[in-house]
Amino acid sequence: MFNAFISIISILGALFSVYAFKVELKSSRHENYKAVCDIHEKMSCTKAFTSPYGSIFGISNSLMGLYFYSLIFVLSFFSQFKAIFYLSILAVIVSIYLAYILFIKMKNFCIVCASIDIINVILLIVSYIIVY
Repeated sequence: MFNAFISIISILGALFSVYAFKVELKSSRHENYKAVCDIHEKMSCTKAFTSPYGSIFGISNSLMGLYFYSLIFVLSFFSQFKAIFYLSILAVIVSIYLAYILFIKMKNFCIVCASIDIINVILLIVSYIIVY
């Protein structure tokens, strides 16, 4: 049962990551591109994804998210819940850092980013319940 739940959560995270990467690509190719998640000037996913904080070490956060959720998906099939738990701790720490950047420094809100943050917290809670 927990394997299936973690698999579903990781698929959702991967889908949000793919959408974020799609927005990044389209906004880099088309200057006037407006994503569905760009609701207001202070509520813009494009602003978050294309900012200097949208990548770490030159790798897009959305691509790293896609790799992360793919890894979680694979680990869930092998019942590697302890590894999922530790990776989830790391994901929540990164989410807190990026949320701080988004809300405090950029003064922006990103629906997709918030959804990914929630997914990371859920993953942490569920993996904690399974392991402990």
